[in-house]
Amino acid sequence: MLVKLAKVLGLGAVSLLICATLWAHHGSAISYDTAHLWTTKATVVEFHYANPHPSLSFDRTDKNGNVEHWVSELLTNPSALARAGWTKGRSEAALKPGTVVKLYVGTSRVGGFSGIVMKIENEQGENIVGERGEMTAVDRDGVPGGLQPGKDDSTK
Repeated sequence: MLVKLAKVLGLGAVSLLICATLWAHHGSAISYDTAHLWTTKATVVEFHYANPHPSLSFDRTDKNGNVEHWVSELLTNPSALARAGWTKGRSEAALKPGTVVKLYVGTSRVGGFSGIVMKIENEQGENIVGERGEMTAVDRDGVPGGLQPGKDDSTK
């Protein structure tokens, strides 16, 4: 009887841990302004193909010649990338340090040089990571700070 009770309690504990992990994941629109995407030319500094979202560090130069150092996560996860043909090796090769790309970014809602990358294109305009299809964004290449949160929508 005690063994059966221990098994039931153990199964219950494992179920709670799994559910807690699932509930802990945030929605992207909560942390990032995905309604006001912007584009910029950037140079890859570092790319990590990791769960739950790959991360990308990049540099961009504003029109005054100042280099901004950004950190970001990709909207998609590694399993979705792999299903679209973007394995770890292929993604890391396409996004090796020094690679120049065009990024579609949703800035962190708290500001700073942090955001979520919704789409990545190579210098020929080809989508190089994931399959995001058509999306609209404002070209902010060279604009200091990209598209930072403002007090009203007129700054966006």
